Amino acid sequence: MHVGKEIDRDAHVFCRYRVTTDLPMEKAAEALAAEQSTGTWTGISTLEEGIFRSYGGKITAIEGDMVTIAFPEEDFSIENGGVPQILSIIAGNLFGLDALHKIRLEDVEFPPGILKKYKGPNFGADGLRKILRRPEKPLVGTIVKPKIGLSPKDTARYVYEAGAGGLTNSKDDETLVDQRFCPIEDRTKAIAESLDRLKEEGHSMVHAINVSTNGERISELAEDAQSWGASQIMVDVLTCGFAAVQALAENPRIKVPIHVHRTMHGAFTKDPLHGISMLPITKIVRMCGGDALHVGTLGAGKMTGTAEGDRDSLDACLAEDGRYKTVMPVCSGGVYPGMIAPMVKESGFNVQIQAGGGVAGHPGGVRKGAMGMCQAIDAVFEGIDAAEYAKGHPELKAALDTWGIR
Repeated sequence: MHVGKEIDRDAHVFCRYRVTTDLPMEKAAEALAAEQSTGTWTGISTLEEGIFRSYGGKITAIEGDMVTIAFPEEDFSIENGGVPQILSIIAGNLFGLDALHKIRLEDVEFPPGILKKYKGPNFGADGLRKILRRPEKPLVGTIVKPKIGLSPKDTARYVYEAGAGGLTNSKDDETLVDQRFCPIEDRTKAIAESLDRLKEEGHSMVHAINVSTNGERISELAEDAQSWGASQIMVDVLTCGFAAVQALAENPRIKVPIHVHRTMHGAFTKDPLHGISMLPITKIVRMCGGDALHVGTLGAGKMTGTAEGDRDSLDACLAEDGRYKTVMPVCSGGVYPGMIAPMVKESGFNVQIQAGGGVAGHPGGVRKGAMGMCQAIDAVFEGIDAAEYAKGHPELKAALDTWGIR
């Protein structure tokens, strides 16, 4: 089923939904379009034809279980509604419709009038590479492990050892912000000292300090973290909200990149027939100003995910759209040196590889774990088989002996 060519792509938000229903798909699509725009469960005297024509959602295509709905740009309160109001339309009540057993938002395309309201990343992938003086190779990082429990001093020691082993990036875990055992001010200052020491030794590295907190506090906490020496800040986008990313990116006092974690995404993305895929999440994070975003491991890591879905998200980070800077895609979740080659073969070199246990679990400790990761990156960059490269690199060999080769 198709609607005529009168649908203006520059004046509508186009959403693709995967629909599971017992209804004829046309009826299901009509219910979906109505619920998210001008409709209700019964006929009403106040719905004039002009209102429906101007503001009603329009079915543009039905292909199998995929339905495309175009919502007029006028439906969106851009100045004061922002992403929260956008989501209430494209991903709101529709999930509760009784007529639809399951429904998944697979993709969204925004018109120029909406896109121009958002500035996108301040640094992006190229900006991070410039900071780290790493123009071609994949960035390679770690997540401080254990997830929580280390003191500021021990966290800073971990970061130093990781950097001394060659890593370009490290970050807090998504569950760590400002607990008593590791206060954020003490942790940030201690890590800054480690990064300064590494810089003096000729190595560039950044660490993302997690500032995920209540909405009214997040910009203030990020500014504080920056004043304490943070070289990058991190925000959990789905627990804090897209508006938190936007607030940080548009705060002129924040001068460091924003690392965006997707914790809780599985609540939306795990069911292939219901929820929201990572693709629209990625597009909105880029609009709002995230500089780096977790995209999965192309189906290779510990988290549930598909190579196709992860790749869609990665491609959305790096698409040259002429409007926004590209976002650095971050591959993390059960990463170890023996899986680097097949993963980078899928991702390409413009990616950040992030390993927690794959660094901290190395039998030689954090520094040698970092060295093993860097050697795995060097091997794939040079086009050399990891097992062959490991013959002259004992840190990589120990990692391969410990976790194997994928």
